[in-house]
Amino acid sequence: MKPDVDAMAAETERASEPSGLWLMIVLGTLLAFASISTDLYLPAMPAMSVALAASQGTLQYTVSGYLIGFSVGQLFWGPIADRYGRRIPIAIGLVLFMAGSAGCALSTDVVQLISCRVLQAVGACASVVLARATVRDLYGRDRSAGVLSTLMTVMAVAPLLGPSIGSLILKVAPWQAIFWTLVLIGLLTLAALFTLPETLPRERRNVEPLSTAFAAYGSLIGDVRLLGYAGAVGFFYAGVFAGISGSSFAYIDYHHLSPQLYGLVFAVGTIGLMATNFANSRLVTRFGGDRMLKLGTIGAAVAGAILAFVTATDFGGVLGMALSLWLFTAMNGFVTANAISGALADFPVRAGAVSALMGAIQYGSGVVGSAVAGTFADGTPWPMGWVIAIAGIGSLGCAHLVGLQSRQLG
Repeated sequence: MKPDVDAMAAETERASEPSGLWLMIVLGTLLAFASISTDLYLPAMPAMSVALAASQGTLQYTVSGYLIGFSVGQLFWGPIADRYGRRIPIAIGLVLFMAGSAGCALSTDVVQLISCRVLQAVGACASVVLARATVRDLYGRDRSAGVLSTLMTVMAVAPLLGPSIGSLILKVAPWQAIFWTLVLIGLLTLAALFTLPETLPRERRNVEPLSTAFAAYGSLIGDVRLLGYAGAVGFFYAGVFAGISGSSFAYIDYHHLSPQLYGLVFAVGTIGLMATNFANSRLVTRFGGDRMLKLGTIGAAVAGAILAFVTATDFGGVLGMALSLWLFTAMNGFVTANAISGALADFPVRAGAVSALMGAIQYGSGVVGSAVAGTFADGTPWPMGWVIAIAGIGSLGCAHLVGLQSRQLG
């Protein structure tokens, strides 16, 4: 696998390196669409279950439907933006996001809600995928790494605030108001988007047929190391979204926390994620990305096993469940960044395709995790617990596979 040296050199020597608070705010907002679309309405799920006459397990499919749209959509937006530029595809995605959000607010049954969540996700993922591409357009390699690190902090703040804001909206308005709030966020972001320049000029756009770009994904699937990295992230996110879809019922219905207190508990867990992201940025240059990935997956497997025990026995009550969930979520700071950077390092010339493929597997696996937890929902936190435990062990196994392949290559 020999990198295209000329293409890599051209990338690092890009002359235009703008900076500014407004640019970071807009790009950070685009990246945050990955989480605000779900985190904002989590406290409303029990109320929505009653209003739409849907069971706990059925309503959890609103998370699965969103993840299907988000994972599959990524594979399409990347090649489209490489051919037609960044701003117009992002704008189209924001319009789809607003249409889906409005549809959610107007839904009268759970089938309509799930369908509109899929549409919402297809639009939201354009913002996330193409915001990363915009950073690559604007900055050279070393500078873009620093910019993306800063934007990752913004992404970590979004789930920190989302449930808390959602619970505050519920205090003064019905659950539909949360989705109308998302429509407003989409509209303001669309207006802000057109204050930024188009970052991919016509002379740098890919003129090959879109079918050629899509076909390139097939050759990546056969690489064992890439599958190891993707599997580590995929299994981990299956657990993450099993927790996201099941936690509101576990805390509010089973342990009888108020929606406002649930938002606070959720926010505390996100603080742990921010701490491990910071620690990883400091330690990865010393110990290497693969070692930090292994550390994160070990922590995820241990936390998942503890959570399975706690949810099966109710040992420690709500505190025991919260602590083990916090520990599992915190491991994201060691798992995701190191797995994605490892995969991109193996394919430097095909970074765009690798990034889209990793993202599709990352969120597609979330579909499985949330759907399985929803299918086996029984009114207790136990199904969520055992799904997260299996996810942690699977993530550790895939990280071990990466290590085995590294030794064979060496």
